[in-house]
Amino acid sequence: MTLLLIAGFVVLLDQSTKYLVRLTIPLGRSIPVIRGVFHLTYTRNPGAAFGLLSGQYPIFLVVTLLIILSIFLYYWRVRPREGFACWGLGLVLGGAVGNLIDRLSSGLVVDFLDFRIWPVFNFADTAIVVGVVLLAWVFIQGRG
Repeated sequence: MTLLLIAGFVVLLDQSTKYLVRLTIPLGRSIPVIRGVFHLTYTRNPGAAFGLLSGQYPIFLVVTLLIILSIFLYYWRVRPREGFACWGLGLVLGGAVGNLIDRLSSGLVVDFLDFRIWPVFNFADTAIVVGVVLLAWVFIQGRG
């Protein structure tokens, strides 16, 4: 149940912030929050991280569905009791579903968090990265 609560929170945060961005910021516009450091920049990404594999919709769909299935299978078979494992799985699941919703609805992922030294990203991307780091920590510690 923890897995679904975490994933659900991530999807809700991700989709609501993307909705607000689409509603309030014109596509391509950048609003400085901390000038030169952090901006809200509305972009749509047809690829993966950093725009890799741009336009390869079928690949993203299949990979995302495999990741989601793998998370459920791992959770069902292993039943991780470790908090970091549950959090890691939930964050990756929520992030994958959040970006999948974008891809299914428009074929593009909405990005808006812009630190100027890194490509623009969103909360789903953040959840995936943090989740993968937590899972790596669990496996390195030999608890996974």
